[in-house]
Amino acid sequence: MIGKAILIAGPTASGKSALALEMARQHHGIVVNADSMQVYSVLRLLTARPDEAQMRMAPHLLYGHVHPRENYSTGQWLRDVRKLAEAGAFRDRIPVFVGGTGLYFRALLGGLAQMPAIPPDVSERWRKALAEQGSRALHRILKKEDADAALKLEPADGQRIVRALEVLEVSGRSILAWQAEAPRSVIDPESAELILLDPERKLLVERIERRFDDMMAEGALAEVETLLSFGLDPSLPAMKAIGVREIAAAIDGRLSIEEAIARAKTATRQYAKRQGTWFRHQMGAEWQRRPA
Repeated sequence: MIGKAILIAGPTASGKSALALEMARQHHGIVVNADSMQVYSVLRLLTARPDEAQMRMAPHLLYGHVHPRENYSTGQWLRDVRKLAEAGAFRDRIPVFVGGTGLYFRALLGGLAQMPAIPPDVSERWRKALAEQGSRALHRILKKEDADAALKLEPADGQRIVRALEVLEVSGRSILAWQAEAPRSVIDPESAELILLDPERKLLVERIERRFDDMMAEGALAEVETLLSFGLDPSLPAMKAIGVREIAAAIDGRLSIEEAIARAKTATRQYAKRQGTWFRHQMGAEWQRRPA
């Protein structure tokens, strides 16, 4: 178990990275990414990953270390955190976990049920089935093979249906059985400082608008062109990063660049609203609420 730690959560554009860097410098800490999009390489600008200057000011871990062709999960992220801890990465430095992925923080504080490793060929086969047959067809398959798991999933929730089918195929056990096993916590909540940034809505919208303009000015379009050159499955998480779909539509002429930017900003605002709602409902009184 990791000893003292600082956790900083909040919606996109709330100022998390700046606060994490400040606290890492104050406490001789090390910044650890807890954002499911910032793990991917290529998309530094569109995912608002810290730039080289920021990363020189304090050590940063688990940023941009995953190729976009991978379907990186919360479980994989937690295993990477455990490996860092076991290797002594936090022995002399306080980890400052920062990001907007609520499930990452839940996994840190409450542990995460251990899941079997899914071979790439199995994962690829089920993702292909999802693309060709649709989520409802796969939900019917799951209902026949694991009725209890199917009852807990919406027929339109393709990614979770695929996950349940993968686990069942590889292990012969329901994903519910794996989830029911007692998890091992990585961090002791009693010794951790928990900070939740909750900026005023108007300020957050202004930051989102300004930041996306900066992303475009610094080369976000080129990032998307590079990503598209890999010919990846559209269902992969990296392909769903906000701005990718919109800019891709501008690249192939389906949207003007102005329309693409407007739609990406709208999508970011909607995402920030969903994040804020999740954090307010899922994070308890032990989290310090700050206006940012």
